[in-house]
Amino acid sequence: MAEVQQETKSREGRSQREGRQPKEGGADRREERRSRPEGPPEIDLDKLISDPLYLDNQAHSVVSRMRDMDSGTKSQLRRLYNAVRRACRAPENERQQQFVMLRARLAYTIARHSLRSLDALEKLLLQVTRKNDPRGYERFRDLFEAIVAYNE
Repeated sequence: MAEVQQETKSREGRSQREGRQPKEGGADRREERRSRPEGPPEIDLDKLISDPLYLDNQAHSVVSRMRDMDSGTKSQLRRLYNAVRRACRAPENERQQQFVMLRARLAYTIARHSLRSLDALEKLLLQVTRKNDPRGYERFRDLFEAIVAYNE
């Protein structure tokens, strides 16, 4: 018992020397972690479906973030766009599964090549897949097409 009290005192002393506050009652202080920098703004699927100018503005903003943040190549983007087109052409009963796999492929590409500017597209793809609306799939394809075009 005395050893445990001694160890606790040495931890508190070490925490104070290092400029940290000792934990109260062993509680974890996760809320004091540094906050992450905000990622790209989310793309609203309903607005994307209903407003063509919104789609155009989002494509421009993704491309400008790509130029600022990433070193992605045009060929990587073209490969992803071709996968989007193939998924859109899939039979209706298989389309959702194709888009689920497309999301996995997009996530892999983002992680592999550090394309953090495409995070918003990954979130949008999740929304599109969950909604499972043919118009959503088509608008996602249109958005991706615009991104490829503006990136040329």
